[in-house]
Amino acid sequence: MKTYIILPNIKRSPIPEEFQDDDVRSAEFLPEYFIEHFTQPGDTVFDPFAGFGTTLLVAERMKRIPFGIEADERRYEYTRSKLAMKDNIILGDSRQLDTFPLPAIDFVFTSPIFMGSDETKNPLSGFKEDGTYQVYLDQIQDIFRKLSEFLNPGAKVVVEVFNLAPKGTRPMTLLAWDMTYAISKALRFEREIIACWQEVDEEDTGETPMDVGYDHHYCLVFVKE
Repeated sequence: MKTYIILPNIKRSPIPEEFQDDDVRSAEFLPEYFIEHFTQPGDTVFDPFAGFGTTLLVAERMKRIPFGIEADERRYEYTRSKLAMKDNIILGDSRQLDTFPLPAIDFVFTSPIFMGSDETKNPLSGFKEDGTYQVYLDQIQDIFRKLSEFLNPGAKVVVEVFNLAPKGTRPMTLLAWDMTYAISKALRFEREIIACWQEVDEEDTGETPMDVGYDHHYCLVFVKE
């Protein structure tokens, strides 16, 4: 497998207008790439931060068994409405992942909600609880430690993340590196694959196509031993 991939920055599936101001999805090409490489039809593909269901819907279309958790009720209802296997998404907090009736899992593709190092509200709580960046990282680590109990031996876990560029007076957050270190306490870190986004049918202005300061993401690959 290459250490970098170049994919079109196209979201093929539209979402309702009510969600468009909060559309943080990656293009479906990204989970497709890893599901194709790391799974077979009939395998169970899991996303503990299901969001708008990108991973689950791609997995189902590719004849894998989708399963996921989503904490936001509106996103949960939307994703559930799109799935054929409607009972395979749970409305809940992934920090309590070990209390849910999860199946044996063959593969994980996910992108946790991000937190900047200067933020004071924990995004894992839906920004309802106070929390430091270190608390956030500790809880991420705990989620993947709990998740490891459901993984089949040799199962791959791919986490999509990027470093948060400085903006105004806000400092840079080395989230990709910090998340690698945190999750590696629960699962063996195997490699990183850089996903580069390519704009399609637009003039090449030399500007980054993403609104996060980068035109690439890191896909961190872990394995259950």
